[in-house]
Amino acid sequence: MPTYAIGDLQGCYLELRALLDRLAFDPQVDRLWFVGDLVNRGPDSLKVLRFVHDLGEAALVVLGNHDLHLLALAAGNSRHAKKSTLEAVLRAPDRDELLHWLRHRPLLHHDPERNFTLIHAGLPPQWDLAEAQVRAGELEAVLRGTDYQDFLRDLYGNQPDRWSPDLTGLKRLRFITNCLTRLRFCKPDGTLALTEKGSLENHTVGLVPWFRAAGRKTRSDRIIFGHWSTLGYRQEDNVWAIDSGCLWGGALTAIRLDATSLIPIQLNCKGYLAPGQD
Repeated sequence: MPTYAIGDLQGCYLELRALLDRLAFDPQVDRLWFVGDLVNRGPDSLKVLRFVHDLGEAALVVLGNHDLHLLALAAGNSRHAKKSTLEAVLRAPDRDELLHWLRHRPLLHHDPERNFTLIHAGLPPQWDLAEAQVRAGELEAVLRGTDYQDFLRDLYGNQPDRWSPDLTGLKRLRFITNCLTRLRFCKPDGTLALTEKGSLENHTVGLVPWFRAAGRKTRSDRIIFGHWSTLGYRQEDNVWAIDSGCLWGGALTAIRLDATSLIPIQLNCKGYLAPGQD
């Protein structure tokens, strides 16, 4: 069964359809793994949501920070509303169906047969894969539960920035959320550096990308992630970064997971925002 992992879309519907045409995608046979951030900032978030939702079992999606931002807005958390392009989704007649579906997507997907794990952003070095799965499950249970709006109303924040099994309540959930949907860099001791958005060549001295952290317990696990457009497509040490900045005029990337050689398939994108815009 042909299976493709696809990088961050952020509302770039036309680019997604063009890439799928290039792949000769057949929803009756093929499967798509989306690395999160289906929505926001691009022009067609509603079209992307409807299209991926309608793919049914042909599509697997892990949640990204922009997907959670949409859910937070719908729950009444308007803290970052001015940076959003999500009004069409929030006003749509099928809004409730789409948001219910989105809220029930996983934060982490592990496929033991293909030996790949899909996340949006990163993992702290203290977690092995089994623990990462358990922590993702904690957050998924809250998002799918009856009190999910309480969590989404208090979603944002950079603290706590270091893992401890003693964390409880909102602090615990926020740390899990920030790792899986926002992490790029950390300090050598594993403390999250969530405000750092630079590239590997231009970032604050002393920080390391999460996948290069000393003693990272998932180093032997094959992980696909997105979120980091300034990193672009990159493969090293069992990690594949596939957010190649479609929104910013880069490329939309797919990799075929059942192929012998994992060679990126890329569609050049015109870009809807200039690099550096927030």
